[in-house]
Amino acid sequence: MATVGFYLDTRREKKDGTFPIKLQVRHKGQIMLCTDFCATPETWMGTEYNKSAKNYKAKNVAIRNLINRVEMLLVILDDNQKLKGMSDKALKEYILKSIKNESTCKTFVSYIDEFIATKSKENTIVLYKATKNKILAYDPTCTFETMTRKWLESFNKWLKDTGIKTNSISIHLRNIRAVFNHAIDNEETELYPFRKFTIEREETRKRSLKPEQLITLRDFNGEQYQKEYQDIFMLMFYLIGINAIDLFNLKQIVDGRIEYKREKTGKLYSIKVEPEAIEILNRYKGNKFLLNTLEVNDYNYRKYMAAMNRGLQKLGKFERKGLGGKKIRDILFPGITSYWARHTWATIAHKIGISKDVISLALGHEFGCKTTGIYIDYDLEQIDKANRKVIDYINSLSL
Repeated sequence: MATVGFYLDTRREKKDGTFPIKLQVRHKGQIMLCTDFCATPETWMGTEYNKSAKNYKAKNVAIRNLINRVEMLLVILDDNQKLKGMSDKALKEYILKSIKNESTCKTFVSYIDEFIATKSKENTIVLYKATKNKILAYDPTCTFETMTRKWLESFNKWLKDTGIKTNSISIHLRNIRAVFNHAIDNEETELYPFRKFTIEREETRKRSLKPEQLITLRDFNGEQYQKEYQDIFMLMFYLIGINAIDLFNLKQIVDGRIEYKREKTGKLYSIKVEPEAIEILNRYKGNKFLLNTLEVNDYNYRKYMAAMNRGLQKLGKFERKGLGGKKIRDILFPGITSYWARHTWATIAHKIGISKDVISLALGHEFGCKTTGIYIDYDLEQIDKANRKVIDYINSLSL
């Protein structure tokens, strides 16, 4: 395959004392391509500008984007088995034409912006913006044409090298795939690099508490600020693992039940509010909402949940040591987050013999034939009984 690199052409000095930087493509012979960049031997390091060059950071980003673009063009030609049969002259014309037309090509990032504009859920928008930022850092000028399977593999490796975990990487790759599907549905492209690319996932460790641990979390006499976080975690558990954003948006109880559409999926939920949950709701009663949590703390729910997770992760006995009186903790639940409430409810329900079908119903999961599910009027009584049974089991262990 052809290779490309930079070449500082010192044969002709410009009026300002700099020399042109050219792209040197080695194919069947040697191809020289002019660029808009120039440097002196003192400011040019062979592949990038050094710190003595004016605006060296911005120049290095721009020049890397240029060579990345040419390298990607070569990869595409090679993948399509066109490169081998091209003459140097034809290849040069193709590259120059592609670079010239690059400014008129829509970048993939612009498609992400269009895709995000179709979304209304805050969480979804945040996730896609995070993916957009990763692409901007890696290859801001990429397009549907340049994002081949090899591009995905290279992007995947780059994300790993930056320390991102496998399942977090999979979110970015699934987001990219969703944008491709959106563009295909809207006849913007016919390209689809995911046909022979597998998005890796790894099994996460169980994120649930054992019944005895849940009781400890509920009853542990920790620091004063942690008590509220313990109560909110238990409230989420009593409400079958309700998500934080849905919990904090609740406004009323009607006929002993809360009803809401889950922010993440849009699915309608109806949950009977048991006495244990009522007790906590009354303790933190709000004005506009059922809970005063965000009203009192003047937080958005994300900041509150981050603080809650930190507080729960510090639960445990501690002693002060050293001159500064630093707290040395014997942590009970390292890594715990609010999501554990949902997993804990499901794990305990399964432990005490509640069927997987009822657990799926309670959590709002699809199971069996989806078409059949549309026509079946599921009895909420099954879910109510299951939740009461789970709570009674926990209560029985603490007697």
